[in-house]
Amino acid sequence: MEEPDPIQRWSITLSRAMGSLGAEIAVLLGEQLNFHIVRQELINMAAKLAGHPEMALAAIDDLGLLNICSGPQACRDYQHALAQLMLGEVERGGCIIIGRAGQVILRTSPTTLHLRVTAPFDLRVERVAERMGIAHPAAQERVKATDHNRQYYVRRYYHSHWDDPNQYDLVLNTARLTAHQAADMIGAALRARVR
Repeated sequence: MEEPDPIQRWSITLSRAMGSLGAEIAVLLGEQLNFHIVRQELINMAAKLAGHPEMALAAIDDLGLLNICSGPQACRDYQHALAQLMLGEVERGGCIIIGRAGQVILRTSPTTLHLRVTAPFDLRVERVAERMGIAHPAAQERVKATDHNRQYYVRRYYHSHWDDPNQYDLVLNTARLTAHQAADMIGAALRARVR
């Protein structure tokens, strides 16, 4: 009987700045490693498990437009449920968890590689404007607001800094990397770590 690939016991958390190619890299990496991607569905499952479905809307409100404020107990229940679900994913292995402070929640997991994908602000704005077909000033505001709210989320709920490089095993700046090159580098880093 063939031994399972040891990489399949590993998981990846991927924190990304808007416009940094993080989502594209996750898809390519998932295909390359045969890992499944966990993103928005984690939010819905955690809100349901916590018994507070309104938390799903609050959690996806990256721009802070909905101004949904659940009570402190609902937030604690949601964070606990989110951690349970992430730990379950890591136990199964073979997954890429995008966002939701995975690098903090899973910081002690010995079989998780923590990634941060970033790029210079102006380049991220250009990419967002092109991808969304919006004017440069609108893209600039969207990137600023998303950065602010992601930083706020990690600081408020986990007392940590989203962009602290010490939380990550690998930080990639995609200013001069394509999504394919970045995925190849990450795949090589994971294989080296597994060995």
